[in-house]
Amino acid sequence: MPSPNAPSRPRAVLAAVELPDSNERETEGSLDELHRLVETLGYRPVARVTQKRRALGAAGLFGRGKLVELARHTGGTGVVPAGVTRRPGKKTIHPWEEGEDDETDDEVDDAEAGEEAEEADGSEAAAPVPPEERASVVVVDHELTPRQLRNLEGATSAEVLDRTAVILGIFQRHARTREAKLQVEIARLAYLAPRLRVAGRGDRQRGGIGGKGAGESASELERRRVRDRIAELRHELEGVRRDADTRRRRRIERRSVAIVGYTNAGKSSLMRRLTGSDVLVQDKLFATLDTTVRALWPETRPRILVSDTVGFIKKLPHDLVASFRSTLQEASDAGLLLHVVDASDPVFRGQLEVTREVLGEVGAGERPTLLVLNKTDRIDAPTRAALREEFPDAFLGSAFDPDDVARLHDRIVRFFERDMVDGELFVPYRDAGFLHTIHESCRVLEEVHEEEGTRVRVRAPREEIDRLAARL
Repeated sequence: MPSPNAPSRPRAVLAAVELPDSNERETEGSLDELHRLVETLGYRPVARVTQKRRALGAAGLFGRGKLVELARHTGGTGVVPAGVTRRPGKKTIHPWEEGEDDETDDEVDDAEAGEEAEEADGSEAAAPVPPEERASVVVVDHELTPRQLRNLEGATSAEVLDRTAVILGIFQRHARTREAKLQVEIARLAYLAPRLRVAGRGDRQRGGIGGKGAGESASELERRRVRDRIAELRHELEGVRRDADTRRRRRIERRSVAIVGYTNAGKSSLMRRLTGSDVLVQDKLFATLDTTVRALWPETRPRILVSDTVGFIKKLPHDLVASFRSTLQEASDAGLLLHVVDASDPVFRGQLEVTREVLGEVGAGERPTLLVLNKTDRIDAPTRAALREEFPDAFLGSAFDPDDVARLHDRIVRFFERDMVDGELFVPYRDAGFLHTIHESCRVLEEVHEEEGTRVRVRAPREEIDRLAARL
């Protein structure tokens, strides 16, 4: 039970537009996911507002009736505080009718028809929320243009965050290593650059003959500073990545498994059980941003390395995918991908496709993959039977069941041993120290000490045996 003196979390209203190519169930599922994202960021969602529209291009994103409904939760007016805009040869267009890219007249008419229906429902006449219960933040389940962001803030008198801003905020909070912090900062600045003017920094012209930035507006000067800062961060990131790439190349020669999947599917919990390590485990979205590499436990010979990777999510910002491409390289270099899915989530099939799409973007779409349907302890027997029939090659189990983890361990080992062969190496006594390398790289079946050295019978991949023989 929370302490009576603990500060209450800021309230947030969730908002979304339902497009023609989506349906109500998909919109609700996306809002459920946004709900978890917002909670992870530290807000308390208190209401949801949705509207069906043909496109996301309107400058206010929502119709007038929905803007009033949003404002009812935040204490705003529900009206975009701007003058009317007149386009040459066109009728007078109000701010909520004008898109970032000009809408067609048909789209404006459709929007107005929907707004009139809302007004008929009496949404504008609903009583406002008491001041002590008002939300201070509006979170929109889409990426907003700078104009939409400005207009929504004006209409609601509240801070407005889009889905990208929420994800960036979570990433920034959870980044631990220098590489992750640099990657998140680059993505954050790339997102911020076109929105600087919206932040209210003013737009005065800078003077000075021959001076750097002469004739630039304040926002233009700030954007250039952001671009320069991004260039500096990318240069620094390249140095960090070179070190990481060196370590990764050393691991390529070894057998490795990369755990991939949708955020909060249970990847870190599974990593912890498979490796006996103290990897961070939290019931939060994007709790893991930094790649962690551990040896499979109980250890095998040769060792199998297991890496945990950043989770994926629908509408993951492209700048974040690009920034984390180096981290996700673990997946494209791995000998086996464990694609972990939360089987208890009713929308896991959509999450499965999102992960496959991102893996394809980073060049890991063709890697050998074992689908792991996790959290089966949360579903009933008939559902498990149906999943076995639908996914006959998948592994069903729970990261919290020791027997399931042991079965998965054995399946991983069998995967890497399927191409192993028996071979023989002779190590002269003058090279006796090389025996340690053989034990690290192969499974030693037998050692026989002869007059001039040790004859070792091993089981390992053919290329590994040939590589060791070449060094003797």
